[in-house]
Amino acid sequence: MNTTELRQKDVAGLEAEVKSLQKAHFGLRMQKATQQLNNTASLRATRRDIARAKTILAEKRAAGTAAK
Repeated sequence: MNTTELRQKDVAGLEAEVKSLQKAHFGLRMQKATQQLNNTASLRATRRDIARAKTILAEKRAAGTAAK
């Protein structure tokens, strides 16, 4: 998911996206532990997607509190 798609979401949408990315990352970690994961680069990609979503979420929350 790229940043333009994430920036279009509201705070609740971003929180849901972070939660779903964390579940996906957990599934990938379990696949790696059971030797079923073929593409180990997907672990890094999901970890970075989580960080990207959390960063944009923090920006939106900071902008929301600054506007009040």
